[in-house]
Amino acid sequence: MTKMKLTVAVLLVLTTNVLFGQTKLTLYADQAETKINKEIYGHFAEHLGRCIYGGIFVGEDSEIPNTRGFRDDVTGALIDMKIPLLRWPGGCFADTYNWKDGIGPREERPSMVNVHWGGVTEDNSFGTHEFLDFCDLINAEPYINVNVGSGTVREASEWIEYVTSSNISPMTDLRKKNGREEPWDVKYWGIGNENWGCGGNMTPEYYADVYKNYATYSRGADYKIACGASDSDYNWTDVLMKKMQGKENLMQGLSLHYYTITHNWTVKGSATDFDEKEWFTTLSKTLFMDELIQKHSTIMDKYDPEKRVGLIVDEWGNWFDVEPGTNPGFLYQQNTMRDALVAGINLNIFNNHADRVKMSNIAQTINVLQSVILTKDDEMVLTPTYYVFKMYSVHQDATLIPANLKTDKYELDGQSVPAVNASASTKDGVISITLCNLNPNAGENVELSLHGSELSTSNAQIITAKNMNDFNDFGKNESVSLEEFNVPNPKSGKLTFELPAKSVVLVQLK
Repeated sequence: MTKMKLTVAVLLVLTTNVLFGQTKLTLYADQAETKINKEIYGHFAEHLGRCIYGGIFVGEDSEIPNTRGFRDDVTGALIDMKIPLLRWPGGCFADTYNWKDGIGPREERPSMVNVHWGGVTEDNSFGTHEFLDFCDLINAEPYINVNVGSGTVREASEWIEYVTSSNISPMTDLRKKNGREEPWDVKYWGIGNENWGCGGNMTPEYYADVYKNYATYSRGADYKIACGASDSDYNWTDVLMKKMQGKENLMQGLSLHYYTITHNWTVKGSATDFDEKEWFTTLSKTLFMDELIQKHSTIMDKYDPEKRVGLIVDEWGNWFDVEPGTNPGFLYQQNTMRDALVAGINLNIFNNHADRVKMSNIAQTINVLQSVILTKDDEMVLTPTYYVFKMYSVHQDATLIPANLKTDKYELDGQSVPAVNASASTKDGVISITLCNLNPNAGENVELSLHGSELSTSNAQIITAKNMNDFNDFGKNESVSLEEFNVPNPKSGKLTFELPAKSVVLVQLK
């Protein structure tokens, strides 16, 4: 079936018999000054399930078309999406990983058991060289997470030296022996992962001292990221920031992990079989990200008013029950229109806090949790979340436009959330506005006002679906994708258009 161009008239069919709410969005383009780092649109690829093996890497001998073992379809899709950064090798996997097992001739590499994710045996055929080669192939910045939980300071120091050093040393000699003459340019290094949990069950006081020890010997790591809090553990942030005062050269970033869990950690709910109550709860819990960032940022501001340390949201996204019949340890889940809204909301929140949030990485890139790509043998599916990242790529390295948003409430069972979530930026003379309508039943009449900019033309794109649990599946036409969307041209600094129910929309003005 040929993709149709979704016009306002067609989209209104999807929201018949409903009234449109009122949303006013005022943009102050003349006050734009904060850069939205491209790294806010980063991704996370852990050795978990079929993310690496079968998702990214199939080996040179595979019948699946590949380049040096990397799937050509996945590579092309990530380039087209404009992926800016990739975090690896974990996650919990990072704190059981010895990097030296993943270098040298593949046939000589020792195998290992992935104790965190399914207890499967891995042959270490995807290691440091393969990861950095893949990042070069997809034009993404690499972000490497070193082993603090079960590793040593020397092990981490030698990994950084192996990757980044041009000096004459045993590690550079080893790298050259393994086929890489020149060092790689790897800026971002994570010193541990979830050290409050799978990374060692440490207290913040203990981890802060361990971190300083590791960071001291992480020569060659330009941007060192400390393990930060889980969710609303504000004490962890306070302790880390307090203990690192006056040692800004040792810590450039502090991480935060927050997953949207609709029910609880035991029963998370289905990724595809849900009702409006679960839709509402998921989006409401997604909006909690804004409060988390504000409160963690306030603590960071107390110790770092100059905002030298970036807040790194390096794990986020929906976490549902695995698809029936799949390995529980592989965390494979489908991806619906609900996931598209979760992605759009989070990215708007990160944009709006770009003064402190310098990077984020959705979990995870392929076949795991809220992935942008699903694969099965030689087939590939682009998820609704993929199309949100492709749409939002216009914000990468753009300048945030301050905005004032007044919107109706989306109400259900006596609870309410704002109906619309938005962010805006400017780059190369173009203003880009991304909006999410959280209400699955009613559209919103949006009145957009511009201050400090004279623009005359517009274009737009939309991601929506007939049903809130529609998803893209193997062997079927896409139910959710990126389509053209008609909006009028601005007149006298104003633009009015209808934002359909359960939609993510990009409006660009120039």
